[in-house]
Parts: sequence; structure tokens; C-alpha cells
Amino acid sequence: MDGLQQYLYKIRLVPRLLDPANWTDKEHEIVGEHFRYLQKLLADNRLILAGRTQNMDETTFGITIFLAESEEAARRVMENDPAVRQNVMTAELYPYRVALYNSEWE
Repeated sequence: MDGLQQYLYKIRLVPRLLDPANWTDKEHEIVGEHFRYLQKLLADNRLILAGRTQNMDETTFGITIFLAESEEAARRVMENDPAVRQNVMTAELYPYRVALYNSEWE
């Protein structure tokens, strides 16, 4: 994976979706698409990790750490995430570098 750089995007639910009563089948479908999008990044050997906090309030967020050729390419990955593209989540992009990891997870 020479020439690839690490990036992180942080995602947050749009405020109205913090209340479970506001979810429709459409939002559930979009989040499913979001998960499949991340699975595709993993299958393409671009995803390092993805996950989310387990709280469901205004502080909840998810992160995706992945590889891209440039910041522009990383921004496209983030903006093409179905949850971001379809306004279920907002996203912020950061250059990133994993400093330590537990090899027991391999």
C-alpha cells in the first residue's frame, strides 16, 4: 500500500435522529448502506477500522480510519459514504496516523 496515507473521518448523526422515535425505514436503510460501504472499503483493503460510541445522545460519534492516495481522494471517500451523502450523518475529515496498535487483534 505504498503511497497511501491514513485519514480519519468522524461522523455524527444529524440532531433529529438522536431521538429513536424520529427514525424511519429510510434512515435504517441508509445506515445499512453505510455499513455495506464500510465493508467494501474493508474488502478493498482500504479500511483500517470503523466503529462508534455506544451512547445515544448529542456526544455520540463514529470514526472511520482508512487509506487514500491524497486528501482530495479521502474527501471523496467520506463524501460518498451513503450516510453522509444522504444527510443522515455529518462528517469531518482529518489526516491521521496510527501510532500504536495491538497486534493481538490481527
